[in-house]
Amino acid sequence: MINYHNKKFKAISNSSNGEVSSEVVFHYIQVGNILTCEYAGGKIVKGHLIGLVDDKGNIDMRYHQVNDSGNIMTGTCKSTPEILPNGKIRLHESCASV
Repeated sequence: MINYHNKKFKAISNSSNGEVSSEVVFHYIQVGNILTCEYAGGKIVKGHLIGLVDDKGNIDMRYHQVNDSGNIMTGTCKSTPEILPNGKIRLHESCASV
């Protein structure tokens, strides 16, 4: 299992209707297979996620966030890791708003 504890991530791309930008910093905390995260930046004032990490490092998570217009957004996301040649982790995500 990949351990995401204390790792920070930034988006490099997003869907056309998404609010996540390269200004958003995701700070992951992992205990066992439970992953939590706080994030903020760009149009997102504050966000949290909670998820489960499987044996291959895939993450099944739920998120909620407040944007700079005062709207609450919630959704689900599945992340698949890719280990880059430099040892860094790139997450490929498929997310859906609820």
